[in-house]
Amino acid sequence: MSQSVNDARPGGAEGDTPQARHWAQIGENTFVAGMWLLYQVHRFLGRWPFLLCLYPVVAYYWLSRPLARRSSLQYLTRLQQAHGLWTKQPGWWQSQKHFRMFAQVILDKLLALTGRYRRDSVHFAGRQPLIDMIQRGQGAIVVTAHMGCLELCQAIAEQRSNLRLNILVHTHHAQQFNRLLKRLAPDSGVQLLQVAEFSAATAMMLAERVARGEFIAIAGDRVPVRESKTTRAMFLGHEADFPCGPYVLAAALKCPLYFMGCVHDGTGYAVEFVELAAQVELPRAQRQQALADYAAAYAQQVERLLCKAPYDWFNFFPFWEQGSRLRP
Repeated sequence: MSQSVNDARPGGAEGDTPQARHWAQIGENTFVAGMWLLYQVHRFLGRWPFLLCLYPVVAYYWLSRPLARRSSLQYLTRLQQAHGLWTKQPGWWQSQKHFRMFAQVILDKLLALTGRYRRDSVHFAGRQPLIDMIQRGQGAIVVTAHMGCLELCQAIAEQRSNLRLNILVHTHHAQQFNRLLKRLAPDSGVQLLQVAEFSAATAMMLAERVARGEFIAIAGDRVPVRESKTTRAMFLGHEADFPCGPYVLAAALKCPLYFMGCVHDGTGYAVEFVELAAQVELPRAQRQQALADYAAAYAQQVERLLCKAPYDWFNFFPFWEQGSRLRP
């Protein structure tokens, strides 16, 4: 099956359009019980037996989730059209590899958070400014993406025990995952915070954390669960909706804004930090344009890393249609 899904519409067995369901309702089947099982399989059998067992599981998931499958093919197709990374149009083989990469990353998340992932397999670029900020007790907003294994920043936390990284998520799995994390790594410097919307109370809570020198990591590639402000930017040759929350929050807290990306690099990972703004400015007269510019700068960084690691982007839903339900 090598058909193009450039014009495909979501639906199929899942039976819903992006206007009817939000990405958070579709889910990713990365529940805590499954994560725990993956961890135990690797613990007792090792990585290669785990990978051998993984193939039939991923094949079943790929066949039984048409919406996720079409979304994967749409992403790979648009990446190919924008950058020509493959010699021919991506098809079912590339899509299955995309799914397998996601499953392997789930395992690496737990290995990283429990200190079982080899540090020498992780390479960092651009982190010195953040280390200097930690020493000064200064916090920042870090805008991330659903790519690679972001939990590998735990490696920094282990080297710099005063690093506090708060990862904002928009699903109810955060509390469950925090309990699992406390069970596996009670001294972890990483915490998941469930945030359905950016209310005044949420902003105050985050401001207190930044003032204490903590870092707030926010995914910039998914529209929040509840209706909120979005902006549009080009991504892989097509306009897409991006949340304004990271930029509005950084402007309100008057703190630096960094991009953080993590992708596979050889047998390990590469984590990159890029400063997007020493201080986010949103002048009233040009507010909409400024938000669009920050989102565009973010999208360019994501696209740059995906050219290096095309299978490392894990948005298995109709990404380019996710904001359509918010527009008239």
